[in-house]
Amino acid sequence: MSRWSPQPAPDEPDGLILFDGVCVFCSRWVRFVIDRDPERRFRFVAIQSEPGRVLAARFGIDPDAPQTNAVIWNGRIHFKSDAALIVLGQLKASRPLGLLKGVPRLFRDPAYDLIASNRYRLFGRTDVCMIPAPEDRSRFLM
Repeated sequence: MSRWSPQPAPDEPDGLILFDGVCVFCSRWVRFVIDRDPERRFRFVAIQSEPGRVLAARFGIDPDAPQTNAVIWNGRIHFKSDAALIVLGQLKASRPLGLLKGVPRLFRDPAYDLIASNRYRLFGRTDVCMIPAPEDRSRFLM
């Protein structure tokens, strides 16, 4: 089993997305999900926040150099391309992209890793985590 294989996370709420809060690309991902999730199924926690650091450490993600985002879904935590595709598969506008989860991780995760390892250089990095809009604050664990 790979280090990034889904793991049980029965004590965590479904729909919780762990993301790199100082990564511009990752913050845009969060905004993308918020804009397409009128049912408000997803909540967010920046890895740099105290609850994010605790969650990351619990599941083997280095909070100072995260290599993956993650999502809790159906009582399990999913990483890398699995996490992104699970979220995309739950959003009406991007549901067909969820079908890519049928492609083995062996092929998907290298593409994910290429983007993840270059995300700061390609998209930028901020000194502070994104600040959610007032109407979205309740969806963030701080």
